[in-house]
Amino acid sequence: MTRLTTEDRNALGKRDFAFPAQRKEPLENASHVRNAIARFDQVQGVSDVERDIAWTRIKAAAKRYGETVAASDWRDLRMQPHAKTPR
Repeated sequence: MTRLTTEDRNALGKRDFAFPAQRKEPLENASHVRNAIARFDQVQGVSDVERDIAWTRIKAAAKRYGETVAASDWRDLRMQPHAKTPR
């Protein structure tokens, strides 16, 4: 995945994120779109309505970058809690 510097991330407009109000999950290239799908269930502090909107944004970005999205709805993704790694 392409690494974004803080400066690059701050330069992105809200429309470049799956969750624009929270500026979560950037969608500026195919790699980040795949990452947004893979980490969709890890996003915290958002409502189901915001998830619906984010999923629409992710599918549009996937189409724009030639990526295939197997799931038709975010609810079809495996939504399992992730274990926290102790540090």
